[in-house]
Amino acid sequence: MTQTIQAINQALCADAAAFVQACEADYHRQLTEIADHIAAHRDTCPIVLISGPSGSGKTTTARMLEAELDRRGLETHTLSQDNYFRTNTPEETALRQAGMLDLESPARVDEVLLAQQLEDIIACRPVELPVFDFRECVCKPSGVTFTRQPGEIVILEGIHVLNPAVVPLSENQTVRLYVSVRTRVEGKDGGLLHPKYVRLLRRMLRDVGGRGRPAEGTLSMFHNVEEGEQKYIMPYKHRSTFDVDTFCPYELNVYRAVLPDEVAALKDHPDMQELLSLLTEALPLEPTVVPPTALIREFVGGSIYED
Repeated sequence: MTQTIQAINQALCADAAAFVQACEADYHRQLTEIADHIAAHRDTCPIVLISGPSGSGKTTTARMLEAELDRRGLETHTLSQDNYFRTNTPEETALRQAGMLDLESPARVDEVLLAQQLEDIIACRPVELPVFDFRECVCKPSGVTFTRQPGEIVILEGIHVLNPAVVPLSENQTVRLYVSVRTRVEGKDGGLLHPKYVRLLRRMLRDVGGRGRPAEGTLSMFHNVEEGEQKYIMPYKHRSTFDVDTFCPYELNVYRAVLPDEVAALKDHPDMQELLSLLTEALPLEPTVVPPTALIREFVGGSIYED
């Protein structure tokens, strides 16, 4: 799908609040249709898997879908694949500190623990959920015991959850979503911005605003992250039950309004030139008009789904 920045700007000039509301309604409509499917198959498919590349909006989509199912009276719980990362060995710690550890690899996931816990969850047996300490790179018990009750739904989100080597559940037991930015934005010169740059900007804004990571640090990992996507995530996209485009038509306009100086200062970097050039064409839109339920709140802050 393609949208022009000119048409987006015109819609915002005509009635920004109405355009934002219409965009949000379109996305919620997608999730409502998916929730209908999940509800209809809840007895045979109690596990929902949500995959997609970094910056695709997996976390918020999972929370939004959970809320939609909860509203239907279907108790739903969301788990993150990230909490099933393996504790780094001393050798892996040395490689990580040297910047040589492949952080995108599915080998980072403890697939044995994850598979056992999913089996127990489906069988409604209690499990003690793990938690991964990203500062220490250690997986440890959380102290939280979870027992799924019959009829309840569990959503598992993460970049590798469609990989059968990581989640070896039968497709007859799961509903599977692949979420990513699919829309290309056309600038005044007719050039099309690749969706990967929208995801890059999302990650930079989230890292700078919420994780204290410099924009340059996020940018330095860009090619490794994209290489990991092609190598480890895309090969399993075909297993999805639903493909969801998480692009929000007005998001570049919001990003233009909140762009940190340290991101703008990267305008001469080869991976930022096209993106920041197009961003200058976007009519700034203050985030005050963006509802706290919007997916892009994951990247600019203020989401009701934040833990």
